[in-house]
This record gives sequence, structure tokens and C-alpha cells, in this order.
Amino acid sequence: MWIEVGTRTLNTIAAQPSSSSFVDAGATIRELIGTAHENNEDFLEAAKALADIPLDSSQRKITDEEKARTWIRIVRNYLEVDDSTAAEMYINKLKNIMHTVSDQDLNLHFKLSQARIQDAKRDFLSASQRYHEISFSPAIAEEERLHTLSMAIKCAVLAPAGPMRSRTLGRLYKDERSAQLDEFGILEKMFLDRLLSPEEVDKFAEGLQPHQLATTSDGSTVLAKAVVEHNLLGASRLYSNIRFEALGSLLGLDADKAEETTARMIEQGRLVGRMDQLDGIVWFEGGEASGEKGSGRAEIIVGKEMRRWDANVENLAEEVENITNALQKEFPVSYQLLSVW
Repeated sequence: MWIEVGTRTLNTIAAQPSSSSFVDAGATIRELIGTAHENNEDFLEAAKALADIPLDSSQRKITDEEKARTWIRIVRNYLEVDDSTAAEMYINKLKNIMHTVSDQDLNLHFKLSQARIQDAKRDFLSASQRYHEISFSPAIAEEERLHTLSMAIKCAVLAPAGPMRSRTLGRLYKDERSAQLDEFGILEKMFLDRLLSPEEVDKFAEGLQPHQLATTSDGSTVLAKAVVEHNLLGASRLYSNIRFEALGSLLGLDADKAEETTARMIEQGRLVGRMDQLDGIVWFEGGEASGEKGSGRAEIIVGKEMRRWDANVENLAEEVENITNALQKEFPVSYQLLSVW
């Protein structure tokens, strides 16, 4: 009823000569229509109604705080219908004025909306960091702080494996509150570079949102890809080298896919190692990758591995020579007979 009455009133106002009083009245009615749509959970129409409010009109004097309040409502309504693209457009407007807004609630909703957009866009590392920051806010209840911390952990788990994610996992693992959450088990295993079982992954997936379970361009889910990359890092801590067939079996992939994943992570600087494609083997080196593209192809590390082999062969040759000399001294006649033969 209110929506119908408000719409008719707006049509009447639109037919009148433009004046500041009519502009103000129109803005008030649009805000009421937006509220009515929100109450009906028609979030898309609510966002459209609020977006029609003239906030940059020369006929109205609008403070940055009033603009922020309206734009944040628009963002939240778009996020309710999973339209992160439209929501981000208004977040970008908010970035230009939030430094002038002192209202704590508005600043909190702005940060939370940023995190939700990054989460929806699968920028999980940035989303995790923002969620974690928000989880310390005294402006929200303890239960909400723990929920936000839970979201931070979920996003960190879904982020691409590598040194940046490792640092984020470390901060979350050291947060004493994390032990209270269901996600702590998988957080601990990831932080300690332990391999994850399919059962643990399935249990974790039950708490994810639909967009976090969406299929990527290669047909796998974000979670499946994150787990494969994590388990590959875990394998690099357990083995100095491994054949791609065995690595694939460990990761739940075929040998070609295991090789492809390994090559990509090395190239992106998220894994340090060397691939011998002729023999179908990958050589790992302990320690953290730098995260810089191409840094995983460490020729120094390859040389170090080869020097280890050279040293072992040299030691073995010396041992054989020592044994031969000892035999010559102990059994000189026998040795001479052997020499004749």
C-alpha cells in the first residue's frame, strides 16, 4: 500500500515545477518506498528506489554523512541479491567521503560491505584480513565478532596457497578466540602444513556460502583448488622429491594435472622447487617461497641438491678406496692373484 501511494505521489510531484521543496519531498518519499521494499525483502527494488534519491543536486544541501547512510543502504540491498558489481559501484563512491564520516556504525557497515564484496569477488585473502579486523570491533556483540572471525578463517582457507596466505593463517591461528570455532581444526592443519583428508574438507564445506562453493573455469570448486594447492605445499614439507604419479595419487589428481598444478605454483612463486619433466619428478626445497612470480625457479636450490648428490658419490668412492687399501694390506697374496685374473 505504502509503495503504491508513494509512487503515485512521486508522479504528481514530477509534474510540478522544480523547486527545493518538491525535491526534498521526493527524496523523503523515495526513502520511505525503499524502506517498504526492504520490509517486504524486495531488496533489488529497495536499492533502485534509494538510488533515485538525488544526493548531488544543487537544490539540496546534503552532508557526507547523509550520503554515506543512503549509499551504504544501497550497497547492503545489492549484496542481499548477490549483485556485487552494482554494490561495488557505490562502495567506490563511499571511498571518497568516508574519511569525513565520524559515525562508528556507518564506518563499520562500510568495512563490512567491503569485506563482503571482496568475498563475493573471490578476493579471499583481502576479505579475510578485513573480516579479521572487524572481529575486534567493540561496536558489535561478542557473538557477531566470533561470526566475523569465522568468516575470516573461511576466506583464508579458500585463498590461494602461498606465503601471503601463510601469514594470514598465522595471525588467525594465534588469535586465542579461534579455538572456540568449528573451523579451528582445518585452520590448525593448514597453518602447520599438514595434509587434509577428504572427510575434513567435506565437513568444512558444509559451512560455506553458495558463492564460495561455485565452480571455477576449469570445472573445480574454489575449495577443491585451495585444498589441492595446500596439500601440494604439505607434500613439499614431507618429500625432497616425488614422481608426478605418486603426487597425483596423494592430491587426488592424475599425473598430468599434478604436474600442471606444480608448474603453476612454482611459476607464481608460491612453491620452491624444480621439475624434471623427462623423469617425471619434482624436487622440493624446504622454506617459504617469496610469492614473487618466477621466484620458485631457484637455480641455486637446484645446484644445492646436485651438490648433495656429488658429495654423497664422492664419500662413497672414498669408502670403496679405503676398503680396497685395507684389503691390499690384509691379503696381499690374494690381491696379487686377483690382479693376474
